[in-house]
Amino acid sequence: MTYEHVKIHPAVDGGIKPAAPGFAGGTLTCLCATDPVEVTVGGQTAHNHVCGCTKCWKPEGAIFSQVAVVGRDAVTVTKNGHKLKIVNEAAPIQRHACTGCGAHMYGRIENTGHPFYGLDFVHTELSPQSGWSEPQFAAFVSSVIESGVDPSRMDDIRARLRELGLEPYDALSPPLMDAIATHVAKTSGALAA
Repeated sequence: MTYEHVKIHPAVDGGIKPAAPGFAGGTLTCLCATDPVEVTVGGQTAHNHVCGCTKCWKPEGAIFSQVAVVGRDAVTVTKNGHKLKIVNEAAPIQRHACTGCGAHMYGRIENTGHPFYGLDFVHTELSPQSGWSEPQFAAFVSSVIESGVDPSRMDDIRARLRELGLEPYDALSPPLMDAIATHVAKTSGALAA
């Protein structure tokens, strides 16, 4: 049995496209027809994944977002930055969204004590370039129910994610959860810094 009828996100529904060797970044453009916001990403992304949380931006009709991280020093707003507004300034990830179309252009963590401080979250499907890191797992899968997905669909959704090679987790992937725990242990003194 195949689960191709289950739609996850337009960037993965047709299969996972591998990263291009030596890919050095590109531009992200919002969905506005005129005066779009442009963000330049000067490097390859990492930890690309589909995310079921209700905070991440999703294109119309997608039940998951697709999001990756890159060093914050590699992210520069290059056009129409005046259109950006932080969605929720109290959130750990401050998502900078276009006030015209609503697309999240990048998410930044300002708390220097956060385990992912120094990384920006980006949606590579907003880029005309191909070669970005490919999605590697699915995070916060059960959270799609919170956005209105019928719980009876979850077995098929998880089956489709596995069919695509995206292991479903109801948190982040084990290496990212280990990174968080290591940061917490070093901060508390349980591990040597």
